Amino acid sequence: MIPTVLPTYNRAPLSFVKGEGSWLIDKGGTRYLDLGSGIAVNALGHACPALVATLTEQAGKLWHVSNVYQIPEQQRLADLLTDATFADTVFVTNSGTETAELAIKMARKYWYDKGTPRVEILTFEGAFHGRSTGAIAAAGSEKMVKGFGPLMPGFRQLPWADIDALEAAISEDTCAVMVEPIQGEGGIRPLSDADLKRIRAACDKTGALLILDEVQCGMGRTGRLFAHEWAGIAPDIMMVAKGIGGGFPLGAVLASEKAAAGMVAGTHGSTYGGNPLACAVGAKVVEIIADPAFLAEVARKGALFRQRLEALVATHPAIFEAVRGQGLMLGLKCKVAPADMVKSGYAAHVLTVAAADDTLRILPPLTITDAEIEEAVRRLDAAAVALEPASLSV
Repeated sequence: MIPTVLPTYNRAPLSFVKGEGSWLIDKGGTRYLDLGSGIAVNALGHACPALVATLTEQAGKLWHVSNVYQIPEQQRLADLLTDATFADTVFVTNSGTETAELAIKMARKYWYDKGTPRVEILTFEGAFHGRSTGAIAAAGSEKMVKGFGPLMPGFRQLPWADIDALEAAISEDTCAVMVEPIQGEGGIRPLSDADLKRIRAACDKTGALLILDEVQCGMGRTGRLFAHEWAGIAPDIMMVAKGIGGGFPLGAVLASEKAAAGMVAGTHGSTYGGNPLACAVGAKVVEIIADPAFLAEVARKGALFRQRLEALVATHPAIFEAVRGQGLMLGLKCKVAPADMVKSGYAAHVLTVAAADDTLRILPPLTITDAEIEEAVRRLDAAAVALEPASLSV
């Protein structure tokens, strides 16, 4: 008999009843140090007092009215995002997958309205843009698309970080380039600043729009509000989700006036997207994370964590190969199966997330303390030690 919850997840044998900052607590009272943050979602930690207060206040006033009406909380969130970024306009969604769908529509509508329809969108191998049929067609990996055809046409995947291949493929018939500055699901694989600049230049040369997927690497995770800022470039369209809600379901598509020109009344919509409850929380998250002092602390703590992880790699050469990433979006390239490290971490009461390319993701709350970073490395060390006898006997 099929479970009452559709069994599409390979769930861990853990269940939590409470969260406090960087910690999750099970019903027996055992505390686990959370280095996954709900996959980069709980950017301000669990039960952040500022977000609890904001949510409680808004819940007592107004939850939902639909986009038939003006929504002041949505306007405030949009104003905060446009003031802090390249964007001129914002569409609020409930998830990252929804941002992918709108980004694709927006780019194609831009060219349709110009009278020279372009539909092909270039993406990179290893990408993850969500699980809708459009998003999996964009990524193109067999694991995600097998059995779900026919898929949305018009996507071409290029080898990861092969900018020469991109420059050869892009043309005046290319609609857009869609890329993550740092691949999350793909294994914490960052594009260099030079690569991002070359991609931007190739788009400028051919007129193609640049869509950046910052669903996982955005919202302060790298020590800048958005990862592309390190390269000194700006996209035409950007996908944002995960951390922007601090745990509340929320996403947004940010765009320049030019790129969004085709999205007039009736071209897109959402029943729940942009509701007062979500937008009140999102605005508070943006207020906190966009503070330069907060971002500077993320960068500092990211450097500290990376330094400690480099030492961990050196201590366990049979388990780990290297450290990847930036800020508090870090990855441990493993010589063992990352899922084995995740499971070993359960016994050490530390939570991590596996990714592709044999990588263990380290995505703690941006509010993690120095002491918690030291404790995290101690627990990761214990998890690695527990795996070493099996590894060394091979």
